[in-house]
Amino acid sequence: MNEDYSHDELSGTTSFPDVVVKVLSAEEVSEIMKYANEQNLPVTPRGAGTGLVGASVAMEHGIMIDLSLMNRFIELDEENLTLTVEPGVLLMDLAAYVEEKNLFYPPDPGEKSATIGGNISTNAGGMRAVKYGVTRDYVRGLQVVLPRGEIVELGGKIVKNSSGYDLKDLIIGSEGTLGIVTRATLKLLPLPSKTVSLLISFPTLETAIRTVPLILKSKTVPTAIEFMEREVIIDAEAFLGKKFPDNQSDAYLLLKFDGNTSEEVEKAYESVAELCIDNGAIDALVSDTEEREKSIWNMRGVFLEAIKASTTYMDEVDIVVPRSCVNELVEYTHGLQKEVGVRIKSFGHAGDGNLHAYILKDDLPDGEWETRLSLAMEKLYAKGRELGGQVSGEHGIGFAKRPYLKEALPPEVLNIMRGIKKVFDPNNILNPHKVCEE
Repeated sequence: MNEDYSHDELSGTTSFPDVVVKVLSAEEVSEIMKYANEQNLPVTPRGAGTGLVGASVAMEHGIMIDLSLMNRFIELDEENLTLTVEPGVLLMDLAAYVEEKNLFYPPDPGEKSATIGGNISTNAGGMRAVKYGVTRDYVRGLQVVLPRGEIVELGGKIVKNSSGYDLKDLIIGSEGTLGIVTRATLKLLPLPSKTVSLLISFPTLETAIRTVPLILKSKTVPTAIEFMEREVIIDAEAFLGKKFPDNQSDAYLLLKFDGNTSEEVEKAYESVAELCIDNGAIDALVSDTEEREKSIWNMRGVFLEAIKASTTYMDEVDIVVPRSCVNELVEYTHGLQKEVGVRIKSFGHAGDGNLHAYILKDDLPDGEWETRLSLAMEKLYAKGRELGGQVSGEHGIGFAKRPYLKEALPPEVLNIMRGIKKVFDPNNILNPHKVCEE
């Protein structure tokens, strides 16, 4: 069996399934689930395996259903602006497919080789969430195979629906614990004709983050607002073998604007650039050519891989806090490095308060690493709770983050989640030991 099936991209959670079945249809998934339910066999659904929290790892072995070959584009409905696809379609292929038709699928998670089924399972967000929202906002309908093998249709092409409980939205973000998505109907938008990015340098990260609420309160809403620090940019430069367009500062905001005319976009970025300069920014670099635009966002896109390449092993948190608290959380991670004795590197979505912090093992012995990692995570999640945040902004809970979810939510809420799981999956065979399950 391929060793890749024993783990995901990062979580450190390892367990082999007894058998892997590559499926081609919802009917095949249904037959497997009927058999598994009768025999009380655990089943783990899996897409591209790019997750970071162990959600697609077979903790009780059993059957793994690999959905990656279910990768067909079923229907593009230009009248209703929807696209119906199978769950194994890759995000990058989906984006390219609709852009050729002058259409636009806004969700933009950093891992473009993830499957749309995986994105739905974690309610993935990404950089464009500031203006456009997250995956849940673009799922109109789902075909789902339930744990006992029933195939159900939830939602559809309709724009509004007040017909009872919204089970579709319950499936989105459930990380494969309630049902297996075998088809999705997605909402599309017309493709914006013009995009421009703005790279703004600041003397400190605090100054940069403090400017974000002012941008969001202005009449201009950027597509994305990312923050980054020099030390992560240096890792990305080494990883790509290319220089970042600016080297005068230790802190940056990277913003993107889109619209239907050059005049509309120019007015937007000029007003935001002026606002930033008035509030302490050093400079604003307009990336108004395709080459420069690609260079900057390619650099941002490899941050995770670049940090990973700079150490022997790492683990991550993707805490989300109120936007006004991002700087306090980042500053806390800086101090935590000395307190715990590990390197921590971070970047994230300043526009929606989602911090990606990576705790690096470097040359620490395994036992010492486990102790320091556990302490760093406990302190980071405690700080997130103190600031009114939550455990995960977009990566999910899976297996690895369950203890922190238990600390973050009251018992009554966890009991409701477990009750929902029991209604969908009374024999607890579908992706056991994930999210809220013990």
